[in-house]
Amino acid sequence: MVDKESVEALKFPKLPIYLFNSETRKKEQFSVLYDNHVRMYTCGPTVYHYAHIGNFRTYVFEDILRRTLKFFGYQVTQIVNLTDVDDKTIRGAMESNQSLLDFTQPYKNAFFVDIQTLGIERAENYPAATDYITAMIDFIQKLLDKGIAYKSKDKSIYYAIDKCPNYGRLSHLKMDELQVGAGEPRVATDEYEKDNLADFVLWKSYDQARDGHVFWESPFGQGRPGWHLECSTMAMSLLGETIDIHAGAVDNIFPHHENEIAQSEALSGKPFVRYWLHSEHLIVNHKKMSKSLGNFYTLRDLLQKGFTGKEVRYMLMHIHYRTQLNFTFEGLDGARTALNRLNDFVLRMQEMANPSTKSNESARVCLNKAITRFSEALADDLNISVALSAVFDLMHEINILYDQKQLGQGDATEVLYVMQEFNRVLGVLEFDQEETPPTYLQDMLQQREQARKSKDWALADKLRGEIHAAGFVIEDTSNGVRLKKK
Repeated sequence: MVDKESVEALKFPKLPIYLFNSETRKKEQFSVLYDNHVRMYTCGPTVYHYAHIGNFRTYVFEDILRRTLKFFGYQVTQIVNLTDVDDKTIRGAMESNQSLLDFTQPYKNAFFVDIQTLGIERAENYPAATDYITAMIDFIQKLLDKGIAYKSKDKSIYYAIDKCPNYGRLSHLKMDELQVGAGEPRVATDEYEKDNLADFVLWKSYDQARDGHVFWESPFGQGRPGWHLECSTMAMSLLGETIDIHAGAVDNIFPHHENEIAQSEALSGKPFVRYWLHSEHLIVNHKKMSKSLGNFYTLRDLLQKGFTGKEVRYMLMHIHYRTQLNFTFEGLDGARTALNRLNDFVLRMQEMANPSTKSNESARVCLNKAITRFSEALADDLNISVALSAVFDLMHEINILYDQKQLGQGDATEVLYVMQEFNRVLGVLEFDQEETPPTYLQDMLQQREQARKSKDWALADKLRGEIHAAGFVIEDTSNGVRLKKK
């Protein structure tokens, strides 16, 4: 434990944060709407399959954003949605002859296991779209009442973008590029019948061949909500009419986020989002990731190849979020090497540390320089590459003092304190602390025990696999089963 004097001497500055706003296309000084409390919505997975590493590149960026905000003293409420009703989930449920809930639940479970494996902090809420259908119907009715939405011949409900004069301000597309004119439109955002090919669906009328047993009753007929509406409804229901930050991948900018703005602001009459942040694509060996090319990877694929969650996390985060990330296995090997160096350094400091001894000025100069560089890099639009450079430079300088026998036990204690503070953002270092299994894994353990009692061996084995994938093993004790970190 570092004493009060040391903490005061190692000053972590509370700097203003500058973030690149996709809407204005420039860095802006970040401020919150209310008090010191950041309200943030980040697009989560569509739970029809395991998330792939491109998805996790975005989720890790959003985790770095969350951790950075907390590092600088903000309180954060983050909402991550689970899209459990759309064309893909319905198709999967029909093909597997399951209910929508039974089909999507294993992928929801897998998502939580995967984010645990990657050290992604839990958000405050993970709403599922199917839990907000009533609110979505109310949202649509209000847009119909305002004359901003209309019912088409096929009884679906659409948003008329000609009612939104500033449509395209996030994607920077011009309205005349979206309109149906004399020729074919340049952009069409939905495959369903409508007045204008650029209008987007709010409610899809029931089609038995397409939707099977999945539909909800509404004043406009049987059907289900459109994908764009789901996020707006959950964001506004849980965070309010105006939120501080909305983040996602660049491929969400149009049409998804553009449509969120249009429908949300039409409903409330207020700005929907103050800062839009988007991460660039992940490619594999300089090619787009796809199953047909054989370069499509889930996190589980990489774990099966012997890599750890922290190694994958480091690989996904070490390049600035607005720079395209080229994934290679050589790069993943490099992440392993970098983490081994950092963790060997931490171990060396742990073996030497003694908080009861005094520190020397040379070490503190190195530490404060690293603190300043690390903090300034994060405050500059989450410049993680420069922040990591500050960490490695600190390691190099401290190792020199160690080799020259100029590093004392108190210095090592302070180094550990600073590295732990850095790790509040990085989330990749090991400090040999006993890790308590998260609640959702404890719940899965109980589900497994119940499945075993019911002789549902397939479900029991599947839950056991999910628990192992999260980095825990099931251990039998005299007091029953428990979870233990691998």
